[in-house]
Amino acid sequence: MNVFSNNKDLKFVEYINKKSYFKRTIQFIIGCFIIALSYNIFIAPNDLVPGGVGGIAIILNHVLGIHNFISIFIINFLLIIISYFALGKEKTRASVLGTILFPTFVALTEHINIWLNIDTSHMLLSAIFGGILYGFGAGLVFKAGFTTGGTDILNQIISKYVKISLGKSMLFSDGLIVLSSVLVFGINKLMYSIIVLYIISLISDRVVLGISDSKAFYIITDRDDEVRNYVLKYLNHGVTIFKAKGGYKKTNENVLMTVLPTKDYYRLKEGIKEIDKDAFFIVTDTYEVFGGE
Repeated sequence: MNVFSNNKDLKFVEYINKKSYFKRTIQFIIGCFIIALSYNIFIAPNDLVPGGVGGIAIILNHVLGIHNFISIFIINFLLIIISYFALGKEKTRASVLGTILFPTFVALTEHINIWLNIDTSHMLLSAIFGGILYGFGAGLVFKAGFTTGGTDILNQIISKYVKISLGKSMLFSDGLIVLSSVLVFGINKLMYSIIVLYIISLISDRVVLGISDSKAFYIITDRDDEVRNYVLKYLNHGVTIFKAKGGYKKTNENVLMTVLPTKDYYRLKEGIKEIDKDAFFIVTDTYEVFGGE
């Protein structure tokens, strides 16, 4: 039976998104809370700008005196509205929970340093521990298949309409936010912010999610058309098809190859298993990707 026949494709995608939803949601909530702790204990008190909407909020707090959680919520809300028209309802839905939950946790933990009494005056230690804690929380969020909204939405929009990779759009948006902090906080804070951003990337990608930013899938399945359609239409990634011959049975078969961000690993893995439980696939770490859109 073709999973993508008779207009059942959307129901299938919804099923993949709902699979293990409770367990993944708990993991996502824990990840959001850890990010908020890092943000309010180490990052915001030292005016470190690690990119994202949280970084913009720190700049606005210094310039206009607006509470961080208010700025985060307002910017996220505006981006959700833009996402609905630019990316569609399905992709926007995936960001709604993070858009609400992250600023809520930031608000609840805003004064946590009063209770913990942690000395965060040592800038380098704050950058290191803040980056580790933030990166671990971000890793849990991405591994659960969620986002915290914010510039994740912006990156998808840039990638779609400017026709550049998601990685390049992330580098552009977060890099611009971090670099703009030099105008407000000076060159020394900029250097510490870069350290934080690097550690966040290192921990979330290598410790929690794996060794690399991207994963390469090599898939052998009798339902290659359905898997190809799932990757192209609902994960928005390209697919290359190789002609191959089995070494044992010597039968001709297709091998599908696709490279996608680590955060999409769960959706593709579960999608393949649901389309063809007998599919054979290999997942490898991808260190560099060049070309393509």
